[in-house]
Amino acid sequence: MKKIIFLVFVSVLFLTQSIQAQKYFTRTGNIVFSSEAPMEKIEASNQKATSVLDAKSGKMEFAVLIKAFQFEKALMQEHFNENYMESDKFPKALFKGAIVDMSKIDLSTDGTYAVKVKGDLTIHGETKEVETDGNIEVKDGKISATSTFEIEVADFKIEIPKVVRDNIAKIVSITINIDYELFKKKS
Repeated sequence: MKKIIFLVFVSVLFLTQSIQAQKYFTRTGNIVFSSEAPMEKIEASNQKATSVLDAKSGKMEFAVLIKAFQFEKALMQEHFNENYMESDKFPKALFKGAIVDMSKIDLSTDGTYAVKVKGDLTIHGETKEVETDGNIEVKDGKISATSTFEIEVADFKIEIPKVVRDNIAKIVSITINIDYELFKKKS
């Protein structure tokens, strides 16, 4: 009987450790940014964000190709890439950080968990520390993450010409929607 209890305990411990050590990944994350100024609303979306989430440590990373943002108007997209973001020179936006207090989140149990994420955001060659709230949802073993936060364009040294300064807001809203899949190492 003691052997059975011991084996059950070791099995549960092993299963818990393997769940906690897992990494989750996506190449199809959705990032939307919007700028609302008195003259014009500018919005673009990117369906190709790459992200990794370490279930044990809470560390997460994002990489977003700037040229993958899609605008309603082609001219806006061209100006965004050439004049503002200089996407040939700065092709990616990156985030490296972690979920604060990951130990309070159980990714093996369905539910919605309010989280705080803190890390370094790099846009246009400039890195700034950011901290924002978000949600992690676990449903039927699938994990998704959402967050909305704001950044100041000037913090990332993105210059806006005087001619269009009234058309572009100084603060941009960023919304993230990610559906993660279990990362499987290739054998």
